[in-house]
Amino acid sequence: MSFPMPGSAPTLTTFTATDGDNLAVQDWPLAEGVRLRGLVLLVHGLGEHAGRYDRLAQRLNGWGFAVRGYDQYGHGESGGLRGALSTAGRLVDDLADLVQSTRAKIAVGVPLIVLGHSMGGLVAARLAQAHPTQLDALVLSSPALATRINPLQKLLLRTLPWVAPNLRVGNGLDPRWLSHDPEVVAAYRVDPLVHDRISARLAQFIATGGPRVVAGAGQWKVPTLLLYAGDDRLVDPAGSRTFAAVAPRELVTSHCFDRAFHEIFNEADAQPVFDALQRWLDARF
Repeated sequence: MSFPMPGSAPTLTTFTATDGDNLAVQDWPLAEGVRLRGLVLLVHGLGEHAGRYDRLAQRLNGWGFAVRGYDQYGHGESGGLRGALSTAGRLVDDLADLVQSTRAKIAVGVPLIVLGHSMGGLVAARLAQAHPTQLDALVLSSPALATRINPLQKLLLRTLPWVAPNLRVGNGLDPRWLSHDPEVVAAYRVDPLVHDRISARLAQFIATGGPRVVAGAGQWKVPTLLLYAGDDRLVDPAGSRTFAAVAPRELVTSHCFDRAFHEIFNEADAQPVFDALQRWLDARF
């Protein structure tokens, strides 16, 4: 995997996972002459891809942070069946490998911050929970710490992952609830790299992973900024509220944007979200 020098144009490269599958990696390096304050590794949500985070990456570049994102297994331009999961821990393992590889390519002492959105927030949180020393800091954007599932879905999740783990169905995400900005919704609907598939194994990872993160909130060890939508119709914000209430206050800072839909960085009025992120980064780095 190559790593572009600051000042070059954004590039698309590949990272070879331990099982041989390729993961697409997108880099947003700093302009030449800009002092590097840290590197932010983006982890996207269910059904989408890293390319949708250009707006956020450009903001981070402007604040002095290089940015790297990647398409998770079964998403975007990476390998794997759309919405499938080869093993239960695959997404967390891939992130751990990318963190290790990325850290090896930046100078010693440069902070590495992981920013995960929705399902990506869950993946990032699970890594932070299992291996807290791998990250310098964590940012969670509307993380999938609690899901909205009905009794029938709960019943299916108790059986399907064991008998048909790769059975894929529609993920049920309604694009209308991504953002109040109609242009964001329209772009999502026509994006050829967006898909609506989810396998039984991936659904189980999401449904069980969130409660595990919340259950361990009291023993949290990673400096974390939690930003979440109060009017989220795609994940249940109760998971974020519970996590914030239990986690150590000296390590976890949380902000709820009461009227925001799920994609808080893509909202019609996202400036308060960017302001909260910038304040936290400025205070810590």
